[in-house]
Amino acid sequence: MRAGAQIRYAIIRSRDRWHARLVGARAAGSGAAGSPAGRVRPWAADRIRRIVAWPLYWLLTLAAYAVRAVLRRPGQVPAAGGRIEHIFVLVLENRSFDHMLGLSTGTVDAGGAIRPGAGIDAVTGAPTTVEGPGTQANSHAGVAFPIRTGAPYAMPVDPPHEFCDVQLQLASTSITGPPHDDRCTYGGAYPPLTLGGFVDNYANQAAVKKNASALADLGAVMACFTPEQLPVLSTLAREFAVCDRWFSALPGPTWPNRFFLHAATSGGLDHSPGPLDVVGTRLDGYQFENGTIYDALDGKDLPWRVYAGDALPQISALAGMDLPTTLTHFHRLDELSEHLRQPDFSAAYTFIEPDYGHVLSHSGDFRCGNSQHPLDDVTHGEALVKYVYESIRRSPHWESSLLVVTYDEHGGFYDHVPPPAAVPPGDRTDPEHNRHGFRFDQLGVRVPAVIVSPWIPQVPPGGSADRNCNLIDHTQYDHGSLLATVERLYGLPPLTRRDAQANDFAHLLSAKAPRDAPWTLPDPADSGTAGDGDPAQPQPQPQPQPQPQPQPARQEAGSPHDRMSADGLPLTPTARGFLQTAAIQEARLDPGEHERIRNRADGVRTLGDAGRYLTEVAGRLSERGVRNAGSAAKR
Repeated sequence: MRAGAQIRYAIIRSRDRWHARLVGARAAGSGAAGSPAGRVRPWAADRIRRIVAWPLYWLLTLAAYAVRAVLRRPGQVPAAGGRIEHIFVLVLENRSFDHMLGLSTGTVDAGGAIRPGAGIDAVTGAPTTVEGPGTQANSHAGVAFPIRTGAPYAMPVDPPHEFCDVQLQLASTSITGPPHDDRCTYGGAYPPLTLGGFVDNYANQAAVKKNASALADLGAVMACFTPEQLPVLSTLAREFAVCDRWFSALPGPTWPNRFFLHAATSGGLDHSPGPLDVVGTRLDGYQFENGTIYDALDGKDLPWRVYAGDALPQISALAGMDLPTTLTHFHRLDELSEHLRQPDFSAAYTFIEPDYGHVLSHSGDFRCGNSQHPLDDVTHGEALVKYVYESIRRSPHWESSLLVVTYDEHGGFYDHVPPPAAVPPGDRTDPEHNRHGFRFDQLGVRVPAVIVSPWIPQVPPGGSADRNCNLIDHTQYDHGSLLATVERLYGLPPLTRRDAQANDFAHLLSAKAPRDAPWTLPDPADSGTAGDGDPAQPQPQPQPQPQPQPQPARQEAGSPHDRMSADGLPLTPTARGFLQTAAIQEARLDPGEHERIRNRADGVRTLGDAGRYLTEVAGRLSERGVRNAGSAAKR
């Protein structure tokens, strides 16, 4: 990171540490009657603290931005041959490669045999096929559960995917306690891989949830979507480039995997945030020794944006995403198409985070979002992929754009390719966040990844008669490869050893001229289901045709379980993560109130309590003009 950016973030860290000490002094003073602080009346101390805290907070904030303005130098986008000026990254939720693209890029013959997608090797130029599933199986209680076609559009229960769950799935090692407790034996080295525990792990969850539908179909985690079920994603994969060896960053859940997408590290976090993380969290956000890709972009004066479908996106838990930054860089997801129509759209890097749905209501079931979380209808995420692609394709920026569609982790679904060893990031690890002693030397399960750009060559017809794909890239990638590609295209330094040594996919951008590409993608499949309050999906603004009207939300009463109050339900790992995000955001709204915010977060016990807290914080953010809080009303 350049010196100016280092100074700026040092000031920000000093500001936040100063506030933490101030709050701690207040707490200590209130209990020490013999000390000077103890002789100040509580109301007077509080008034003094407020008078001093707010001006100093904003003074340090302004100083940080002043340093950037003085020390920065004009940046240019040194794209690949001047081709790529805009990189868009859409990260969806919890699906494995076999489950989503292993079959949907191929065909199934009349006898049920799977024929993998056929195309051209992106590196050698030789004919090749997608590395999809075949006749693999898991067994449970003496019953074999083979790969099958026709995955459920929505799962009855969420397949577990915490660190210990994934160890069971990959290495057939047992876990202790119920699902979501994330307790197991880990000796510091990942055990040999068997890929035999996916159904065992899902069966544990089905039994704990006492869900009849899940118990009746334990093989659902072995099921793969057909091309007819995923017409949007599979069309992009066949039309442009599909990466069939892209692995998640670690064998674990969403939060640490998403941090790797932003920082090439999780700072030692190897699990979903738990109660102690919420109460003891650094309320200035998650900090990493070498910063994030957004710090690196700032250091080279390259503009970036975030488009979020959720009121409290996970990315806002990063340090540095303070209110001034959020106000200037964050936008609602439904604004993407309109903004892209502007000729002066300047963002070199755009991160797109979906709508997670009812994470803290309706029993925390994730329904009515578009993240493709297993509990939600996968066709909602198909609509989001279509919206993002068509918004870019119809914009004046198409010929200078690169779109990456991938997933944070596998979500407990089977994949037949053993994940390889990983390069540890090599940065400072926070022992408080490293519950299992994981060394980040093992990659996680393979996830879908599609690369879209007019600079990806369109291979002319010829060769095999059954070829139905364009480029198939067998290069080994992980989440560090995303950052490695951004860094090498834009001339940025690596953040950790992980992205420094990762393969990039810039070789895919080898066309001699921008290629033609579809203006529209197929409509999502009709899943035959309609949830309570399913949202209208954002619609791209066509150019030059008139803008289509948003589709009305489907209204169909869900089951009593869907509408159940969340008041009596305990916090899930996901809910604790969103609770932590809300606490970090409230600390930015009230920078001198860390003690009160910690105490409040500590008092949240149920999904209902958390939902009310998130709704309040999202509403306050909206009042302050934070534009990604538009979906708060659905909580």
